[in-house]
Amino acid sequence: MGNAAERIMQGLSEALDHAQGKAVPDLVLHIPAQVDVSAIRHRTGLSQAAFSRRIGVSPATLRNWEQGRRTPEGPARVLLAMLERNPRIVEETLDRT
Repeated sequence: MGNAAERIMQGLSEALDHAQGKAVPDLVLHIPAQVDVSAIRHRTGLSQAAFSRRIGVSPATLRNWEQGRRTPEGPARVLLAMLERNPRIVEETLDRT
């Protein structure tokens, strides 16, 4: 693809494919190495108990993350990064109404 318009259209097409859950060759997702779990939880307005239930971890695990004794890994870090961008992503995704 040579011109800017074609590259933009390709990018939009790839973004749509990704949003629809389709495989996008050579897609690289940025997952932050560090997350401020406490700040993310505070943005949701939830208590530690409610937030830990919402993301499927024990309250003890959440406390360890917030106090820096442990670091979220893998899928938990991805979920936290998503929550950082959209504090209501869990409700919006899992709402069954």
